[in-house]
Amino acid sequence: MEKQPYLIALDLDGTLLTDNKTISKYNKEMIQKAREAGHIVCISTGRPFRSSSMYYEELNLDTPIVNFNGAYVHHPKDDSWGVYHTTLELEVVRQIIQAAEEHNIHNILAEIIDNVYFHYHDEKLLDIFSVGTEKVTVGNLSEMLDGPVTSVLIHAEEHEVQKIRNYLSDVHAEVVDHRRWAAPWHVIEIIKFGMHKAVGLKRIADHYDIPPERIIAFGDEDNDLEMLKYAGQGVAMGNATKEVKSITDLVTLSNEEDGIAHYLKKALSL
Repeated sequence: MEKQPYLIALDLDGTLLTDNKTISKYNKEMIQKAREAGHIVCISTGRPFRSSSMYYEELNLDTPIVNFNGAYVHHPKDDSWGVYHTTLELEVVRQIIQAAEEHNIHNILAEIIDNVYFHYHDEKLLDIFSVGTEKVTVGNLSEMLDGPVTSVLIHAEEHEVQKIRNYLSDVHAEVVDHRRWAAPWHVIEIIKFGMHKAVGLKRIADHYDIPPERIIAFGDEDNDLEMLKYAGQGVAMGNATKEVKSITDLVTLSNEEDGIAHYLKKALSL
């Protein structure tokens, strides 16, 4: 009987990507070897598709991809696979915008798949968020938005971040999930309640008929926690947060030291 394939799920920032946002030669080589051995590789990221598609292409993948931490899952090369897009209600978004404006914030962004809406003009963030985007619009979000959105980002002063998160937990706990970005960004990311990477990854695993015990997932940040718990082998990067390392016994080298390649080589005898 042929060896059963593993599904290998890769987070991007701080995991697959080096600190200068590239995929190392050795990582690429081992991922390719894993695929040649019959294993299935997918990307599972908090990023929108527009800013992860270049890595999808670089690895020459032909699998579905998890974006926005599970709120958007689709197959870039097969429209018939289906699109799973879980959105935030416009009314909730408007309430969040109104509340955020009472705090010391730099900006609020709304994303609808690959379109980005800025509350205020913002050169610094425009550079980051306009990667591959089809459309960037600037203006009062409450007036511009006319339907549900994929995600909302609030860029605030560091001391305001926790206050805003407390408000979200107190007022919108049943409808939104929120996370804080890693330093140096004081950004709160808000998506629909119940959305996380494990939700997206499960859709992909079900499609390939792969049980959790045959999933290897790599991550470094708090938005990887659910995915790492769900996978039979949830692997923390050497550079992962304390919390991520605390939920798994499996720790590999850092993103700067080809952690993924070293783990796969050993685990899959490549």
